[in-house]
Amino acid sequence: MRQFVLEKQSVKNGLIILDGKDFRYIHNVLRAKVGDMVCVRLQNGTLENTTVARIDEKARKLTLQICSTQVTAGQIFTGDLQSSGSITRGVQTAQSEQTLSSVEYWLFQFVPKPVKMEQIVRQAVECGISVIVPVIGEYSQKSSITAIEGSKKERFERIIKEARQQSGSPIDTKVLSPMTLAEAVKLWNENLQDCNETDRNLSNLALVLSERSDCKKTFKEIIADSCSVKKVCIAVGSEGGISPEEICYLEEKGMFQAVHFAVNILRCETAALYGIAAVQAAIG
Repeated sequence: MRQFVLEKQSVKNGLIILDGKDFRYIHNVLRAKVGDMVCVRLQNGTLENTTVARIDEKARKLTLQICSTQVTAGQIFTGDLQSSGSITRGVQTAQSEQTLSSVEYWLFQFVPKPVKMEQIVRQAVECGISVIVPVIGEYSQKSSITAIEGSKKERFERIIKEARQQSGSPIDTKVLSPMTLAEAVKLWNENLQDCNETDRNLSNLALVLSERSDCKKTFKEIIADSCSVKKVCIAVGSEGGISPEEICYLEEKGMFQAVHFAVNILRCETAALYGIAAVQAAIG
């Protein structure tokens, strides 16, 4: 289900006025007409069904009306709205929110080339990943790390918004600044501090994708041992993979479990998507 992600605009009297890039997206990309329904993700995370109430071609402005708010015709437009259905093509708000998973997903992505990182971010957002942590790994190229540390932040923000609007994801995905493996593991462990030791072992799952097939447990065994999973972290290597020393560090310091998928050799951008999909499907 597509959606429009509201960023800086405010809602006044149940109305949302859009211009600039947002006008072009609703008007040119979604090809909205007066009376069409558009699902809008508000800044507080809620999803609202809205109706296109007015399109001002000359001023390049478009007005959306939240369906639950009653506004008289004289306040905003003249004439009756002709309902033509939802242009975001999907289930309605209440139905959509009921299907959401309560699991929080993290992705430790060892820094690959920038173009691949952009693809990984886009796909991870579509899959509902909450936090993406670019990890400076042994095989990460310095030029790639520098590129991500520089002007990529705004680029990632645009990718996230576009991916959320395309996929309808309710998750406000965050891409953090690149950090060392030690810093990433520390951050993950701090994220679990609100859990007691038993809950850490049973309700949280941390996996590192390994090219080696000599892992202690199979993927099925790992999933079978997990109970009522609430938080999941998946670590994926860069173009050169993850070094044996880095995998050992993840296992010892972060309680990660190495998992090997008996498939063809995957590119890092494919491995990230494959790993996320496999875990989400297994958890259900």
